[in-house]
Amino acid sequence: MAQIYDRVALIGLGLIAGSMSLAMRRAGLAGEVVGYARSAETRDTAREIGLCDRVCDTLADTVKDADLVVLCVPVGAMDSVAAEIAPHLKPGCTVSDVGSVKQAVVAAVAPHLPEGVHFIPAHPMAGTEHSGPRSGFATLFDNRWCIIVPVEGSDPDALQRVHDLWKGMGSFTDEMDPAHHDLVVAVTSHTPHLIAYTMVGVADDLGRVTDSEVIKFSAAGFRDFTRIAASDPTMWRDVFLTNKEATLEILGRFTEELFALQRAIRQGDGDHLHDYFTRTRAIRRGIIEAGQDTDAPNFGRGGAH
Repeated sequence: MAQIYDRVALIGLGLIAGSMSLAMRRAGLAGEVVGYARSAETRDTAREIGLCDRVCDTLADTVKDADLVVLCVPVGAMDSVAAEIAPHLKPGCTVSDVGSVKQAVVAAVAPHLPEGVHFIPAHPMAGTEHSGPRSGFATLFDNRWCIIVPVEGSDPDALQRVHDLWKGMGSFTDEMDPAHHDLVVAVTSHTPHLIAYTMVGVADDLGRVTDSEVIKFSAAGFRDFTRIAASDPTMWRDVFLTNKEATLEILGRFTEELFALQRAIRQGDGDHLHDYFTRTRAIRRGIIEAGQDTDAPNFGRGGAH
């Protein structure tokens, strides 16, 4: 894959930015990758492990002369970061992001960007429960989807380069409008996370089951909830505050289905339960057939990631 950008600036050096830097290096997609994190400790760690070619101490220095600037900060921080970098952006550069909500990000970022700067929001549908500058790895995006969300009047060339970058980092790409994106991720990511947090919270509150029992016998399904519920709390707080409508809609549907299942269990309606479980099992098979997971033990996830 040929070089796509001379200089890429990554704002926020966590799992996604770190993995982007390593994936770009693997495929030679950027001449130089510069990075910035708000915390001096994170910047020191990133320098120590050589996460980027250069780590800067200010936002202005980071975005100076960058051809692509990627906002890898929690959704709630997008507004202030966009405002701070706007005066320092090179004319003709592209600003993108990796936020898992899109309508709120477009509303927060777009008004700050000067004329002649292209805004191409994106959302890589990849991640682990780990966070911080040491959590990234080059293969995170391989065979995963990145949803690109062009805003009105997006420059076709700038849009194509963002597609090419994500493909170069191993992803498949697709395009959606912001509202549809937010509904899709409310189903596939946001509500499942909320349910996982709730289930882990319930176990914590239930005094009749001891902590040691929860830990010892968790391979029965609880373990997979705890993996999801270990994700970064700041990021997820912002996700639910900013994707409110779609998440509440899906949660409402979830609650209705849950009541229907409760009723079936109470009334001993085995047919209803069997039909429901048969239908949902087919979705799992579809996910495996699409190459988005494996039925190997431990879901094919290695210990490190």
